[in-house]
Amino acid sequence: MQTVTLSLRLPKSQAGRLAKLAAETGMERPAFLKQALKRGAEDLLFERACQAYRRGEATLSRAAELAGLSLRDMIARLPAAGLELNYGVADFEKDVQA
Repeated sequence: MQTVTLSLRLPKSQAGRLAKLAAETGMERPAFLKQALKRGAEDLLFERACQAYRRGEATLSRAAELAGLSLRDMIARLPAAGLELNYGVADFEKDVQA
């Protein structure tokens, strides 16, 4: 697996908070930061997908694709995002054609 080194600047208070969290979880700081970045990116993708679904710009299956989730996982996470399943025959036909 190829890797890329990234660097960023953080205020000392944020860097200290991240180091403290890493220590509390018993993880090395680099592993903790990788996990935190991955989770944050997944959350941002999910939020973006929910916004598109809420505005009617994406079908449920497209929103799941945008979020990088299976359709089942997307449906399971809808209530946590304050969304209800709004899936009708027209949406089903769009998904079948896609």
